[in-house]
Amino acid sequence: MKHLSYLNKFFWKYRWRFLLGIVFVGLANWFRVWQPKVIRNALDTVVRQVQHYKETGGISAHPEAYRELGNQIAWFGAGVIALALVMGLFMFFMRQTIIVMSRLIEYDMRKELFAHYETLDLAFFKRSSTGDLMSRISEDVSKVRMFLGPTILYGLDLTFLFVLTISSMLHVSVPLTLWSLLPLPFLSISIYWVSTIINRRSEKIQQQLSALTSTAQEVYSGIRVVKSYAQEEAMGRHFASQSEEFRQKSLGLVRIDAFFYPLMMLMVGASTIITVYVGGLQVVAGNITPGNIAEFVIYINMLTWPVTAIGWIASLTQQAAASQKRINEFLNTKPAILNPEPAASTEGSPAASARYQGHIVFENVTFVYPDTGIKALENVSFEIKPGQKMAIIGRTGSGKTTIADLLLRMYDVTEGRILVDGKDIRELDLFQLRRNIGYVPQDVFLFSDSVLGNIAFGKEGISREEAEFYAKSAAVHQDILGLPKGYETLVGERGVTLSGGQKQRISIARAFAKQPDIVVLDDCLSAVDTHTESQILGYLGQALSDKTGIIITHRIYSMLQFDQIIVLDNHRVAEAGTHEALLAKGGYYAELFEKQSSADIVE
Repeated sequence: MKHLSYLNKFFWKYRWRFLLGIVFVGLANWFRVWQPKVIRNALDTVVRQVQHYKETGGISAHPEAYRELGNQIAWFGAGVIALALVMGLFMFFMRQTIIVMSRLIEYDMRKELFAHYETLDLAFFKRSSTGDLMSRISEDVSKVRMFLGPTILYGLDLTFLFVLTISSMLHVSVPLTLWSLLPLPFLSISIYWVSTIINRRSEKIQQQLSALTSTAQEVYSGIRVVKSYAQEEAMGRHFASQSEEFRQKSLGLVRIDAFFYPLMMLMVGASTIITVYVGGLQVVAGNITPGNIAEFVIYINMLTWPVTAIGWIASLTQQAAASQKRINEFLNTKPAILNPEPAASTEGSPAASARYQGHIVFENVTFVYPDTGIKALENVSFEIKPGQKMAIIGRTGSGKTTIADLLLRMYDVTEGRILVDGKDIRELDLFQLRRNIGYVPQDVFLFSDSVLGNIAFGKEGISREEAEFYAKSAAVHQDILGLPKGYETLVGERGVTLSGGQKQRISIARAFAKQPDIVVLDDCLSAVDTHTESQILGYLGQALSDKTGIIITHRIYSMLQFDQIIVLDNHRVAEAGTHEALLAKGGYYAELFEKQSSADIVE
């Protein structure tokens, strides 16, 4: 139960609803336990009346007997029905309190887990599969909800029913009660043994379910690659293999349950037989009445569901504990990137709407990826003054994208520091920093929303006219008008209905729409033609002339005058300077420019 102790804060939050639910459970069971007593009185009354008629000439001598007995039985029957109706009313109320409480906690947990996911750094998402993340926020939370609702409800129901029923039985006959409950110790041992096995198997099943979800999600996301390589059958076999493993583990758990429930019924059946036998001896001895035997038999049958439910409750509790353990693992994961304290944040950004000048300095920055240990940058230094444009060029794997990630503070530097407007980036408000940077990543991502929704993603309240302006600036306006519903066209998951170039340009329009102080374009013009490229760079050079711009690329954009160009090689700054200065050096930049110029001539 130590893993489930995390839920105590939710119980406290909804304590009044929970306490009211407990009261309703108690009242429902109090009226339920009265029903056997009414039936006992009815049976004893009938037995006494029949015995009286026999002793006074038989029933034939009393023509009023049937009417009197009928009236008495009718009153007893009405009493049982009234008790059942009142009991049903309180059962309705107990579900409206405890089950609704479980749904509210489920809602809170999903929100909390999702919000926690959003605070975690990129390294966490790189080492965690999407399927596992989805499984914990859906399947695991659902299993915990089953503990919060049905398990607690039936656990309370079981407790009240046991206390009230056994109290009533002890009041009638202590020896008969002890004999009737003789199988319970064996039941307790069975529960302990089975619950231990269920806990182990439930955790393994949840882990396998996460793997299964990850495989399905990966195939769906990469279905284009799967089809182009004609690997449908191979991926199907892989999925079937994992499904089979999940099936075998689930069947193992079901076998335990299948063995456990008949055992419960056997215990209850044994109690009933003992009750009838010992009760009969007690009636002969004159210690109890025949009605008491009927009362005890009803009590034992009333305990049938709670006794059977013990195994079910134990199973759900163990499954919830296994699921909550998995949830706690993520909730206990602390983000490596933390927003500074409010005082530090205020010093770096006096107002929530503060703008940046765009003065960026990298001072001897070295960075090693925490999840892989790969060194991406080593002693990198450069300076960009407000309003300047800089190009970062280098071979694949030289560390270009890492510079963008560090500037957005997706990671913190291993050594050195990054300054923005003279302040260490770690002292600035994290969210304000990212709001003031318009970033277009190398791997473009669009949400399953309309084109307008994707463009307006980074800025609330953007009008249709503004969205069209930024779409024109990104040279994608005409493409959007050609879509079935224009700006209201849904782009599908990850923008699957659009071409690569369209997705890139919509992503650029989204960055422009933020009106950021710093623009970072990470190799985002690779899928556009030369004319479109010129339009985008023209907007970057004119409309964003007062903004600091960083373009990370493999190409050399001769039409855009860069104030500074740095060339990365082997994770270091190999060359730095203006276009003319770097050509004069005759290094990697000059070699790349010559190759690109030759290719342009051939085209």
